[in-house]
Amino acid sequence: MDEVNLLTAQFESHRGHLRAVAYRMLGSLSASEDAVQETWLRLNRADVGDVQNLAGWLTTVVGRVCLNMLRTRESQREQQFGVHMPDPVVGRLDGIDPEQELLLADAVGLALLVVLDTLSPAERLAFVLHDMFGVPFDEIAAVMQREPAAVRQLASRARRRVQQHAPLPDPDLARQRIAVDAFFAASRAGDFAALISVLDPDIVLRSDGGQGRPIASMVLNGSSTVAGQAITFGRLAPFVQPALVNGAAGAVVAPRGDVISIMAFIVRDQKIVSIDVLADPARLRRLDLSGWTAGQ
Repeated sequence: MDEVNLLTAQFESHRGHLRAVAYRMLGSLSASEDAVQETWLRLNRADVGDVQNLAGWLTTVVGRVCLNMLRTRESQREQQFGVHMPDPVVGRLDGIDPEQELLLADAVGLALLVVLDTLSPAERLAFVLHDMFGVPFDEIAAVMQREPAAVRQLASRARRRVQQHAPLPDPDLARQRIAVDAFFAASRAGDFAALISVLDPDIVLRSDGGQGRPIASMVLNGSSTVAGQAITFGRLAPFVQPALVNGAAGAVVAPRGDVISIMAFIVRDQKIVSIDVLADPARLRRLDLSGWTAGQ
């Protein structure tokens, strides 16, 4: 195998890992692919003959690429308003194709990604690389051109934010599904009491309807408010298709085969503690949802 083909093979063996890093950093499937491609281009331009740990080298490079992308995005978002939901990774409950399986393996909970979106780019890089992928602080410091002690403080601040605001889901997917199915059954029946019984009193519902659609973008707090909203939209319950969303119980809502929203749930102690909804038509069209458009 010649040198170029060897380098290509080595990079491809690390592609899934790099995509996982980029997705956690960016919360966007398309931007993650762009970051991985840019990492490949930088690898081609670099002399890595003396690199002992190519996986570590690639991880720090994709981290640097993502940091630059986050800084650019942060300046652009100053002009934007409303709720922003990260890209969901959607799979069927059975019959997952190999590409979906790889994406789901790369995914983390949407609720965690929402919290990561509230961090500064530097905090996010420090937390993702150190806490999620075990990169030493001195290597992250080199990427950020800061002292390791400063990077350690960034990761610590990010960790506290995550622990406070990103609920851990029930690890049993079957228990998650029971709570989510009960939510939709109560919504379909207009049963307010049944909805209250399955919702955590402090539940948070976040909906991203996209730019120019303020009615579809909202943050709701508390079981009574969320239950009332669920009854209002109960007419859509018959069009719900159960799904895996970032590896947890979720749903695709597709009346007449037209996907209008993706819903991700966090269930803990048999109660739904958060619901994240992507209802932005433009972003839904950019996702690969071809398997959900056949209707029911």
